[in-house]
Amino acid sequence: MTLITTTEDLSAFIDRIRDADYVTVDTEFMREKTYWPQLCLVQVAGPDEAAAIDPLAPGIDLSPLFALMADPAVLKVFHAARQDLEIFVNLMGSVPAPLFDTQVAAMVCGFGDSVGYETLITKLTPARIDKSSRFTDWSHRPLTDRQLQYALSDVTYLRPAYEKIRAKLNRTGREAWLADEMGILTDPATYRTEPEDAWKRLKVRTEKPRFLAILKEVAAWREREAQRKNLPRNRVLRDEALMEIAAHAPGNVDDLGRTRGLGTGMAQGRYGTELLAAIKTAQAIPDSALPRPEPRVEPAPGIAPIVELLRVLLKMVCDDNDVASRLVANAADLEAIAGDDDADVPALRGWRRDVFGEAALRLKHGKLALAIAGKKVKMVDLAK
Repeated sequence: MTLITTTEDLSAFIDRIRDADYVTVDTEFMREKTYWPQLCLVQVAGPDEAAAIDPLAPGIDLSPLFALMADPAVLKVFHAARQDLEIFVNLMGSVPAPLFDTQVAAMVCGFGDSVGYETLITKLTPARIDKSSRFTDWSHRPLTDRQLQYALSDVTYLRPAYEKIRAKLNRTGREAWLADEMGILTDPATYRTEPEDAWKRLKVRTEKPRFLAILKEVAAWREREAQRKNLPRNRVLRDEALMEIAAHAPGNVDDLGRTRGLGTGMAQGRYGTELLAAIKTAQAIPDSALPRPEPRVEPAPGIAPIVELLRVLLKMVCDDNDVASRLVANAADLEAIAGDDDADVPALRGWRRDVFGEAALRLKHGKLALAIAGKKVKMVDLAK
């Protein structure tokens, strides 16, 4: 097992694998005590060797690794890549490219919704992964041989799994089916955290515009402070405190200090000054510019049975086409199709329309029926 702890060894390793058509990549990180993920290990496997790179090693420069991640001639293969990619975007300022996510590809190839790494490896290779090091403190040094063996298995077994998935994609001609999902993963905006949007993550019980305006300002303040101090959001101020501040709009230090979870000491300090300023900013917003919640679209009366029929159809056609149903349509898409033939949903465009959307519209308009034949559901064409 190879653990790289110096820039010199990292450069030599990257030079040895730079001519590979593809490399498999994984990371180990911690984020329980920080806002930004703390990168603790990077595993990379080429055709002939694999290594674990220690980003916590004193003096190591990860620039050679970042150059490989940005090399357009080398495909980077991840499994369930989103969190790994977030780390690389934060550290190198761009998304590794070109990119292939075996979890997304597995959905296209009929392995189910969001298939886990161990499950995929078990189905595609004879390997059996030791899971005992899954929940471990990757920031603790020295790393044990067991930890390194577990970490490297995440990239060594991924190579044969990737090649089998790629072969199936080539046989079925479904490479284009990956485009939408991979487009989301390769978009830098996917990993951009805007403080002004932080309030949208919170579960609110009121839709009063002024409440939302205050919540938006104080949530944005908390997001910026959490980023600045590299602390989890709730270590700065809990969600419940933000809600209470938005509900009562305290106008002075004494009122703010009565907020549960904040206290007089915090209210009298810098936090209190900045929170009161955020509240004042929100109160000065004209009524016409106040934030509004997304309008709730209530399903039309009697639409529920149509949605259920569409759900059965979706499951049936996805089973028949060996593709994960989540990749084709979700519950909101089904409701939209049930209410509108021209709904702006992916299921009515491109390959998804061919697989499901067209049949969904025909079922909705009585040109197609579902029947049970033996132990299977089948489609019956009523247009003939």
